[in-house]
Amino acid sequence: MSGMGLMWANLFRRKTRTFLTLFSLLVAFLLFVLLRAVAAPFAGGGVSVDGADRLVVTSKYSIIDLLPLSQLAEIQRVPGVEAVTHQTWFGGNYQDPANFFPKYPVEPRAYFDMYPEFAIDPAQLDAFESTRTGIVVEEGMLARFGWSLGDRIPIEGDIWSLKDGSRLWQFDLVGTYRHRDPGEAAPVSLLMHYDYFDEARSFEEGAVGWYTVRVSDPEQAPAISGAIDALFENSPSPTKTSTEAEFARSFAAQIGDIALMATGILSAVFFTILLLTANTMSQSLRERIPELAVLKTVGFSDARTSLLVVGESVLLCVLGALLGVGLGALLLPVASVATQQFMGPVSMSLDILLQSVAFAVALGLVVGALPALTAQRLRIVEALRRG
Repeated sequence: MSGMGLMWANLFRRKTRTFLTLFSLLVAFLLFVLLRAVAAPFAGGGVSVDGADRLVVTSKYSIIDLLPLSQLAEIQRVPGVEAVTHQTWFGGNYQDPANFFPKYPVEPRAYFDMYPEFAIDPAQLDAFESTRTGIVVEEGMLARFGWSLGDRIPIEGDIWSLKDGSRLWQFDLVGTYRHRDPGEAAPVSLLMHYDYFDEARSFEEGAVGWYTVRVSDPEQAPAISGAIDALFENSPSPTKTSTEAEFARSFAAQIGDIALMATGILSAVFFTILLLTANTMSQSLRERIPELAVLKTVGFSDARTSLLVVGESVLLCVLGALLGVGLGALLLPVASVATQQFMGPVSMSLDILLQSVAFAVALGLVVGALPALTAQRLRIVEALRRG
């Protein structure tokens, strides 16, 4: 029997123990794949080419502070600025807080002019612009919630209330949008008419969450950012201008340091897995001491015997890693739906795959080192006596 055959046979001699260990490794590497894929954009990766010519203007001190709508005209006059529009975070829930999706009051036509990568039927855009209570949504939301064009959609406000004190907002679904590139996903969100929102809300009239600015020359973006912020430096509402990618990361990072949290979770998980797998290999070695003595008797060298032991450990860890990575690749599209609003879709990268395999090999070597050393030092007579 070949060395690989021996390792495979020994690995599955205690099937229940092996399968439970494999399941633990699968869960650990599944978490590794999902957390690394989600955390990567927060560390600066995963930035889409869409929006290379766009800047975002927010309040200087906090992203939750609103800006006066009067600033739009002043920003528009800055040299190098082609267009300006605005958005505001609405919050709110549809039927249940579990049905989360972002909602934004926008200027209908200016919004889709600012984001030409999103496609909407011209007739539906006209309806959105002319219907005071009109909304448009990402087209996949129709199937998700069973909506149809013309439906009345209720949203329970959690931040914004109506002037009459009510928090139940009613909107008319007049259109859908999608990404022009079939291979790309548009952000899953609801867009409402800013004019209606501003007239109906009970406080902060005439204020917006942030401005989106399109510049004529992306290479001049730093200079234009500085010029915009200089306009309002000594005003009651100073601003901070950044690229669209930086804004998306800072917006999502309000919930915490995602990369740091992912590292902490993975460290705890893999420390536990290290102990579990080490215990499995130690038990396996104790059960097979007489067999290892027999292998040495028939001609296996000390080095070859130790390699069989450490190889079994590496095989176990790599097999568990591949199962976890495979399941992670299947689940990442689901995670992408939840994250694409802030940082674009997440996906399995070659780096994550290579890191998983390398980490599995390293884990196998660490776990198998002591049992392999024990096997190498094993004396035939003493081992057979113990059997």
